[in-house]
Amino acid sequence: MVDAQTIGVLVTATSVTVAAVYYIMTLRTQRMNMKNTLETRRIGVVQNMMTALSSFEGQKAGIETANFEWKDYEDFERKYGTDNDVDAAAKRFMLWQSWNGMGLMLRRGMIEAEDLYDIGGSMVVMHWKKWEPIVQEIRRRYWGSDYLRDFEYLNDEMMKIKIMRDSSYKVPETFFKYVPDK
Repeated sequence: MVDAQTIGVLVTATSVTVAAVYYIMTLRTQRMNMKNTLETRRIGVVQNMMTALSSFEGQKAGIETANFEWKDYEDFERKYGTDNDVDAAAKRFMLWQSWNGMGLMLRRGMIEAEDLYDIGGSMVVMHWKKWEPIVQEIRRRYWGSDYLRDFEYLNDEMMKIKIMRDSSYKVPETFFKYVPDK
């Protein structure tokens, strides 16, 4: 026959087991909720960046800066530097920081390269080609080799996809300028 003490031990053991299982299930649910919340936030950040870049002002900044022309870095600074044209510099910085932020999220695995490419990230390739000499000079003179590294990383990843989808693609020498075939 089972005595009261044995029944008490069994009830206690069963209660502890049920509590442990409930606790584990609660932790799993919380972890899933946190993961979903983080994923939602990441999507929101990318969406905000894309909204800014695809807005009228973002498009205008992209077109205006794409049409900047200069002979060398000194000429660039005279025309578009922060000392001489704050609006031009602000437009450029807005674009650069947006692309750098997207590159950072891509490098950290927070977003997928194919998704960025498909929502317009391929444009980064032409922008990087235009801005690379300026960014390299800014790195050399002021900010060091890691300045806008994720903008460059984003370009590299977008270029890989571009070449994978169209192996004959070459980044055009001109940007936003019509050049008739010869």
